[in-house]
Amino acid sequence: MIRSLRPSLAVLAVLAVSTHAATAAAQAPAKMTDGVLTNAAGMTLYTFDKDAGGKSACNGPCAANWPPLTAGADAKSSGDWTTVTRDDGTKQWAYKGKPLYLWAKDQKPGDKTGDNFNNVWHVAK
Repeated sequence: MIRSLRPSLAVLAVLAVSTHAATAAAQAPAKMTDGVLTNAAGMTLYTFDKDAGGKSACNGPCAANWPPLTAGADAKSSGDWTTVTRDDGTKQWAYKGKPLYLWAKDQKPGDKTGDNFNNVWHVAK
């Protein structure tokens, strides 16, 4: 009777795969919403023309207005998603080599008020 209470290896394998898939989906750095990359809260993400060589050029006061899409210290690159190390040592998500940012003046999901700001900030697509 005790033996019948033990889960089978097949059930454990299904649970492990399901848990891994759910965890991977929860850890996705961004999602595509209406053709635009957004963070988990649906806020628009942007790229900066002055970023080059897989490095962020937006630090200090710039980063106060354009907060980076931060990545955890243990974040792993996957496909088009990579991380860059910022000047302060923190990590930031990049898509196709371009670091991603939010715009402090966007108020709600779907806002894109930073698009083409100073002709150097663009909605990430």
